[in-house]
Amino acid sequence: MPELREPLTRGLSQLWELDRVIWEGDTAFQHVVIAETAQGVSLFCDNDPQSTELAQRHYHEALFVPAALLADRVERVLAVGSSEGVISQLAVAAGATHVDHVDIDREVVELCAEHLPYGYTPAELDRAVRGDGPVTMHYADGWEFVRRAAESGEPGRYDVIVADLPGEREDGAQHNRLFGTEFLQLCARALRRGGVVTSQVGCPTLWLNTMLRRALARFREVFGTVAYHGSDEFDWAFLAGRPDTVPDATARMIERLPALPYRPATLDAEALVAHGVLPHSLRR
Repeated sequence: MPELREPLTRGLSQLWELDRVIWEGDTAFQHVVIAETAQGVSLFCDNDPQSTELAQRHYHEALFVPAALLADRVERVLAVGSSEGVISQLAVAAGATHVDHVDIDREVVELCAEHLPYGYTPAELDRAVRGDGPVTMHYADGWEFVRRAAESGEPGRYDVIVADLPGEREDGAQHNRLFGTEFLQLCARALRRGGVVTSQVGCPTLWLNTMLRRALARFREVFGTVAYHGSDEFDWAFLAGRPDTVPDATARMIERLPALPYRPATLDAEALVAHGVLPHSLRR
């Protein structure tokens, strides 16, 4: 049985058994594997798991829903990365009337639509490319797209900006710049009043939390309100930032949850409380 080695940190990796490789190859930006695993059909980019059939709903809801609840509105949403298209679908279900989806790698977006049993179907992606509906697909560099949005002024700005990217890497990967302070500052400028930026920021586990530590410092430098959401079912961490100050971000999320048009399947008010506490080592 073929295996895929996922490097975790110095001296530590884990092996994925691939029951069947559906597609493997190099795009212009990354090495992509789509395979059947014990977690269902799964997407790997540069040996980093991006989503699995089993866990993708937990991941995408944890990334999007807290931010949608923290924002004043969810009318205009920008998704950067998110090759599968799930964030666009969640945004529309949550009431967004305009979603810009920006991904630099056209080939991997098309492969996801063709082979993954979640996210865009080929027909849905075709409509998004044409801008036929609430979602418009842009094959472009996320940095430049956000920079232009930041300079455009109202009403071109966004209520929620979602950075759904592979993890920050130590090898200088091109997407690393989309985790930096300068990019977060551009995102903050591209928000409408009451808007929120959210990002996947690695893992809260003690020996894997370097990315989370860096991201937390950057978010606190840029945003007046920073809300943490850590999954207790998978080792993921997420941050949501809002430029102004919200006295109790978790209380606001819980208060607004019943009115959200989208009904989350993997989190509720109790989860928002429990998952909103940073690991002890990061709170010290």
